[in-house]
Amino acid sequence: MNRYFDVYVDRVTSLHNDYKQSIKGLSVEALDWVPGPEMNSLCVMIVHTTAVERFMIGDLASRINSNRVRATEFQAKGLDEAALIQRLDETLAFVRETLSKLTLEDLKAPRELPVGGSKPVTTIEPLTVGWALMHALMHTGLHLGHAQITRQLWDQQHPQ
Repeated sequence: MNRYFDVYVDRVTSLHNDYKQSIKGLSVEALDWVPGPEMNSLCVMIVHTTAVERFMIGDLASRINSNRVRATEFQAKGLDEAALIQRLDETLAFVRETLSKLTLEDLKAPRELPVGGSKPVTTIEPLTVGWALMHALMHTGLHLGHAQITRQLWDQQHPQ
């Protein structure tokens, strides 16, 4: 794999490890807990984040259809720590395998969102494979921050 893609996979791996740390030792009740209105549980955040990675890197960048149904990601519930870790690990394996087939030249390739594949994406730049990869990384990091804050709120409200 090209060094660029190696570094990319290292960044995703680091983010996934931080997600694992944010759910470490939590019960299903804690993983399904929603801190307030218009907020998501840790379970939903991981299910949604991994689906976006799969969509951006698979569907968009590599044209591998995931049959994603975005709305179902926000209904996720009842997954334990092991199931969420498995989801993170399987998504990381998919990312690694998929990126191993890309070249630096592929980053410039234009892309369009598949019909019905996701909510509208607003960008002033043309949609490319490179954009899809960066969007996936940015999105994962954004929701990791939400997950870390949610964990802090859970720990504060449910001291051991």
